[in-house]
Amino acid sequence: MSAEAAAAPLQVPAVCVAHRQAKQALLDELRSGSAGTRGIRRALAHLAELTDEALRTLWKDNGFDPRSALVAVGGYGRGELFPHSDVDVLLLLPADSQAAHDPALRRRIESFISQCWDTGLEIGSSVRTVDECLTMAAADLTVQTALLEARLVVGNRKLFKEFQQRFMAALDPLDFFVAKRLEQRQRHLKYEDTPYALEPNCKESPGGLRDLQVILWTARAAGIGRHWKDLHRAGLVTARELRQLRHNEALLSVVRARLHLIAGRREDRLVFDLQNAVAESFGFQHQRADDGRVMLRASEVLMRRYYWAAKAVTQLNQILLQNIEEHLRAAQGEPAPKQRPINERFVDRDGLLEVVHDELFEQQPRAILEAFLLYAQTPGLKGLSARTLRALYNARAVMDRHFRNDPVNRQTFLAILQQPQGITHAFRLMNQTSVLGRYLWVFRRIVGQMQHDLFHVYTVDQHILMVLRNMRRFFMAEHAHEYPFCSQLAAGWDKPWLLYIAALFHDIAKGRGGDHSELGALEARRFCQQHGIEPADARLIEFLVREHLIMTSIAQKEDLSDPEVIQAFARRVGNERNLTALYLLTVADVRGTSPKVWNAWKGKLLEDLYKLTVRALGGRAPDADAVIESRKREALAQLQQATLPPDAHQRLWDTLNVSYFMRHDAGEIAWHTRELAARVTDGMTPTQRPLVRARLSPVGEGLQVMVYASDRADLFARICGYFERAGFSILDAKIHTTRDGYALDTFQIVNPIAPDDYAEYQGMVEAELPAAIDTEAPLPTPRLGRVSRRVKSFPIAPRIDLRPDEKAQHWLLTVTASDRVGLLYSIARVLAAHGIDLELAKITTLGERVEDMFLLQGAPLQHAKTQLAIEHELLEVLEAQ
Repeated sequence: MSAEAAAAPLQVPAVCVAHRQAKQALLDELRSGSAGTRGIRRALAHLAELTDEALRTLWKDNGFDPRSALVAVGGYGRGELFPHSDVDVLLLLPADSQAAHDPALRRRIESFISQCWDTGLEIGSSVRTVDECLTMAAADLTVQTALLEARLVVGNRKLFKEFQQRFMAALDPLDFFVAKRLEQRQRHLKYEDTPYALEPNCKESPGGLRDLQVILWTARAAGIGRHWKDLHRAGLVTARELRQLRHNEALLSVVRARLHLIAGRREDRLVFDLQNAVAESFGFQHQRADDGRVMLRASEVLMRRYYWAAKAVTQLNQILLQNIEEHLRAAQGEPAPKQRPINERFVDRDGLLEVVHDELFEQQPRAILEAFLLYAQTPGLKGLSARTLRALYNARAVMDRHFRNDPVNRQTFLAILQQPQGITHAFRLMNQTSVLGRYLWVFRRIVGQMQHDLFHVYTVDQHILMVLRNMRRFFMAEHAHEYPFCSQLAAGWDKPWLLYIAALFHDIAKGRGGDHSELGALEARRFCQQHGIEPADARLIEFLVREHLIMTSIAQKEDLSDPEVIQAFARRVGNERNLTALYLLTVADVRGTSPKVWNAWKGKLLEDLYKLTVRALGGRAPDADAVIESRKREALAQLQQATLPPDAHQRLWDTLNVSYFMRHDAGEIAWHTRELAARVTDGMTPTQRPLVRARLSPVGEGLQVMVYASDRADLFARICGYFERAGFSILDAKIHTTRDGYALDTFQIVNPIAPDDYAEYQGMVEAELPAAIDTEAPLPTPRLGRVSRRVKSFPIAPRIDLRPDEKAQHWLLTVTASDRVGLLYSIARVLAAHGIDLELAKITTLGERVEDMFLLQGAPLQHAKTQLAIEHELLEVLEAQ
């Protein structure tokens, strides 16, 4: 074909039209769900075959040099193609070709690629000679892996064979194995190092399709073969493992294929807004109670199935990669790993715990838990060998009711919890190998269970193990710098394992309906009875599980300056031992929900509640007057260090009432006094500009901002509006009105986007906020913040509760809703419009859920009509999207 002919536009051949039609029919079959796990391999192979046929026709019509070849690489090279995956091809040229200097060849290649796109093929192409392929492969592991999957589609077979022979000769199987295993480790870390992410990537996350492909890549590089049956023939995979590999690969493939089709693009993440659609494509439906409430979403059924598959893939990946590595090292003549006997049942095989024979666990079931006890006890052990993992995998049937009821196994389980080290690693490994769920049958029910409360980012079992890890760290000297006060309390605790049991059981009854704290307490009591735990210790564990939510609720929603709140909580916990245990569990629990939920301010609230309650429990709870006098003395001591005149504070303090001194600690009182003493003494008039001061927060995160201004009904709304526009989130607000009509408000704020620049923000807030306050312009309309995908998928029904407090002097407004930008300002704007005064704001943000409490006063609240109007308007604000 001449260069001119090659350059002329070509009509899309009829075979390409047929390809589109056949592909669409196959996609319709996948979308309808008729191509299930049994038919997915055939469907993906058929897509690859249709693509092969179209490419062969286009290759022929474009008149390529007969010495060249078109090679499928990557996933397409494996002979499978997902609906929206790239079609990766290599145009393999003879050694004397110079594509860069041959205009006719360049035009031919461009025409070929253009027609591929016209046909509907999302082509990904490279053009190289054999020498260039080898050079690129030596420098880039990704290229090396893609070329390992090479398959001839059309063209010169001799050139392709030359490429294959030279490529395999240049490939070092052991180096490739080590590089792929390191790459897998890095990939796992990128995807949270868990198969249980709430929005997992079914291709790249731990336990995803990529983990199966790593096994096949390394097996092929080792010369074992390219299919699962080849590993079985080589003795690296048992018949049971072969069935599990095929089954889980098929399930993950169906999930990925349907994700592509439902999203209409290449989407490998099971994101919240697609999970229900994918679940419905499997035929899963919401499970409802008799009253119509959804007890189990279709997406939860799907995700539980996905997590179990991903967990199995993770286990099989560990076993087979160890076996392949041993095969490779033996083939290169390396000596067998050194073995050191541990006892008559186990050996230390180069840092891995190994059974002495394959049937050990089936013949001696008690050795199962013993393995994890030895793992925690034996220095130098870094995991379980492939032989041990396989033996555990094959011994699942013996972990039955008799296994759980065996007194020796119960003693061994407690012994694991009582070890001085290795507990967290042992329990994580027990969960990964399904031993934990088979011994603690109640734990099995929450493995892979999602949580739709907008602040937990882990499945229930992963959250529990995270809380166990956090609790364990309080007792480890190397982690004492993280939470010094918790570590200080833990150092004086006599039985850490009681707290570990409480951590294991605190959320174990989630997903059943009803109060999971009460149900979990019953499970904890049963466990303690079965394991012979002393009654006093059992009562403590049961108390912790039942009450594990109360301390967070009080710290974040109640007024800690109210002695009655502290006294009521002290009566509830009963004694200092219960309080200390509950405090440690609460901190571990909140930290284990999400990296975004915990902050220093919440830590301070919990610590304040603990210390106030210790006083009350010891009979050292002074009355309000004594508390105030103590704080005043401490504040004056700090003021003396700041060289203020002895009576500089008096004019300001005469304007402050009891509630101010009860709600602010000595450090805040001293700070306010330093900033305001001269201003108040000089006589501030209503015409003076508001005074704003900001400092780095004493709790170590964000800014603390003081506002002193003439009081007005819309003051709080204007302050909130400014913080919202400036990108700050309000963690806490203490609102106070002086006797002479001025507002003295204190805010804790953070900037989630730029958390490291607070020193620079101080001057900005002090300069800009006074102008935002000191204006008569109407309150600006709130911005409608963008709602996250997670909130869209799992919305919270907004709730408003407005009622008088116990003393009937103030009103309590409680707001629960999904979080979004500008929400607090919108609430404040409604209150300002009705002339409601705000005395206290407790701002609680739990991930993407807010639970805020406001202490209000104002004559309009005495009228039922006004109350209804406020509630109605607030609901409109909360429901706005």
